[in-house]
Amino acid sequence: MSDNQERWLLPEGVQDVLPEQAAVLEHLRRRCLDMYASYGYELVFPPLLEFRESLLTGVGHDLALSTFSLIDQLSGRQLGLRADMTPQVARIDAHCRPISGVARYCYAGTVLHTLPQHLGAPRCMVQMGCELYGYAGIEADLEMLDLLLHSLKLAGCRQIVLELGHVGIFRGLLQGLNLESSVEAELFDILQRKAKPELKVLLRQLPSAAAALNVLPDLAGDVSVIKRARSLLQQGSATVLAALDDLQHVVDRLKLAFPEVQFYVDLAELRGYHYHTGLSYAAYVDESRFEVAKGGRYDAVGEAFGRSRSATGFSMDVLALCGQQTQRKARVFAPDHPEDKALQAYIRQFRQQGDVVIVILPGQQVSADRESDLQLVFKQGQWQLLPWNV
Repeated sequence: MSDNQERWLLPEGVQDVLPEQAAVLEHLRRRCLDMYASYGYELVFPPLLEFRESLLTGVGHDLALSTFSLIDQLSGRQLGLRADMTPQVARIDAHCRPISGVARYCYAGTVLHTLPQHLGAPRCMVQMGCELYGYAGIEADLEMLDLLLHSLKLAGCRQIVLELGHVGIFRGLLQGLNLESSVEAELFDILQRKAKPELKVLLRQLPSAAAALNVLPDLAGDVSVIKRARSLLQQGSATVLAALDDLQHVVDRLKLAFPEVQFYVDLAELRGYHYHTGLSYAAYVDESRFEVAKGGRYDAVGEAFGRSRSATGFSMDVLALCGQQTQRKARVFAPDHPEDKALQAYIRQFRQQGDVVIVILPGQQVSADRESDLQLVFKQGQWQLLPWNV
């Protein structure tokens, strides 16, 4: 391959969004942001890069391997290209807008990952989401889920599976065990892999109170899992029982508002364990193998910025949601006669009502490639809208 050919190649996992798909993406972005605004969410645009330690503060610690780094030529300090916008919104809430009470933010922008999150995944994505700060009750989590599910419906998703978990159950079962951090990390890894034989071996080495952890890998399935967990973990701490109450409350409320959504409960799924403090969830759509949205509660996310607050939120991969959908509007072609007031009035009218009007420049060769394309033609003493092939 010649140098000229290689020059136009993009890095693996990085792609252009071409006009037809960009139209779908932008349409969804606008509709979602308008909806978020109607709920009182204020739009923020954090910068694409910050000092690396800021991006990896709080929630960001889990993002260290995903964050591109470079050196700032002005300060000599290490910069990071954001892999997630949540730490940035936490910084804004803590320092830029330290208002008291509840604060609501929404955002949309590009994020970059050093490695794909799964096989075939892009490394350059458009992320959109909402964050709510300053309210600790489950009602805030329900508001997030309401916005998320309405967003998926705006995207035209037909089959939605919402996977629910709660890190409070695992944390509650660990209370009083005084495990070393290395043992806790090993438990976490085993549960993520649902490696039940390994779990049994490890539990034999732990205090008898840890035996309840043995049931977690089997507590996955439909919403009946919550009732089964309550029976099996009835001797658990108040933290465990409160977490199960939260899960049941969320399911009951969402079933009323979104009866078409399928729920999957997995109490061994500890997605975001190192920063989530309560409910966590992920959404799968139209038989997708990988999540298109995720979120949950992460109280005290702003503590490292000097302002510890209750927080909950979600984010979506907008490109994954749009998939291979394309959108091409019918076009109206018009001749270039700026002196013709009647023609110019027609052009303004069509554009104001949302139609695409392309003025044919002098000498421009035009070939309409769609049957839906139209043209403005002066005929019988007036401008008429006719099919292109007439």
